[in-house]
Amino acid sequence: MALTDHLREWLGAWPPTGNLDVTGSPRRTQPGWDGRVHPALGVGTPEGAVLSVPPEHVARVKAVETVREIPALIGFGDRGWFEAVYRWTTEPAPLADAGEWVPATDDGVPEWLRVFGGEVLVAVDPETREHLAGVGIKRHDRYGRELSVVTAPEARGRGLARRLVAQAARRVLDEGAVPTYMHAVSNTASAAVAKAAGFPDLGWTAFGVAEH
Repeated sequence: MALTDHLREWLGAWPPTGNLDVTGSPRRTQPGWDGRVHPALGVGTPEGAVLSVPPEHVARVKAVETVREIPALIGFGDRGWFEAVYRWTTEPAPLADAGEWVPATDDGVPEWLRVFGGEVLVAVDPETREHLAGVGIKRHDRYGRELSVVTAPEARGRGLARRLVAQAARRVLDEGAVPTYMHAVSNTASAAVAKAAGFPDLGWTAFGVAEH
């Protein structure tokens, strides 16, 4: 299954064998999709979780009393700890397409979308060509692609985000990978988009050292 292959490659081990398996992976010292190092990263299910850290820190991380100690322990004390809802799907909602795929470098593509590279999915006003919403893809590995969506304030409430996310998910699946989606626990708007696009909340979580 693509999800298992993705998590095994992304974290270094999967599935979990206990409440919290701490595993070492050289990927925690290497640049990720955005060129930045993500030194501690985990995914949890109702049955257990895997936390991936640099190999040299495994023993010390296993001994901590709370995960909040981990950033400083592995040399990233200037960062905090994040926890998010982790979703994935193999059956996106059958919503109508809402955008077109264009190179991230195209004129008119918003700055926030350019960082994803490759092709991005954008929805524009058919008359003014003004950007309304878009989806970028975090290409973690050949098996897993995380979707990120933003809608311009003036275009919210039209259902664009859910349609774009479902459209992007179908493309990821067609390419043989699994589409994933993460959002803050408190972000009810993002949760609603994910659910409507066919990404159920199965009680999975993502956690780790936060970005700057």
